[in-house]
Amino acid sequence: MNSTVNVVAGLAVLALLVVRQIRKRPLREDPRPVVLVVLLVLGILQLGTYLKVVPASAAVIALLVATLLLGAGFGAVRAWSVRIWREDGQLWRQGSRLTAVLWLVGFGVHIGLDALFDGVAHGLGVGSILLYLAVSLGVQRLFVQSRASRLGSFA
Repeated sequence: MNSTVNVVAGLAVLALLVVRQIRKRPLREDPRPVVLVVLLVLGILQLGTYLKVVPASAAVIALLVATLLLGAGFGAVRAWSVRIWREDGQLWRQGSRLTAVLWLVGFGVHIGLDALFDGVAHGLGVGSILLYLAVSLGVQRLFVQSRASRLGSFA
């Protein structure tokens, strides 16, 4: 996959995530993480394609770990921007404008690191967009579920 396709795919997934995040949705105790699993699998495949072109040096691995940790951090912070409440016995969730802004900033930081470290790991940000989004979404999901569990039983 070339870098343009990766960026377009990443932007499309980001748009889908932001739209889903800001909609009011019921919160279930054990929803199937279909979107998360699909993103994770596609992200691993995307990264594998990248690593066929760029050798996995210590610098590349360190930068990958750093950017995924940043994604996890953004996910944790975003989780606190999600409103959780009980209505008619059901738990609900809805992201705020801040949630959307944090998604966009996190995505920008991830791609920005690509430019910053271009000489060390050319294209790493573009080659790991979907994995970054999966990690960030997964961490946010864990924190939101944790917050919701403190509010009582799920529907």
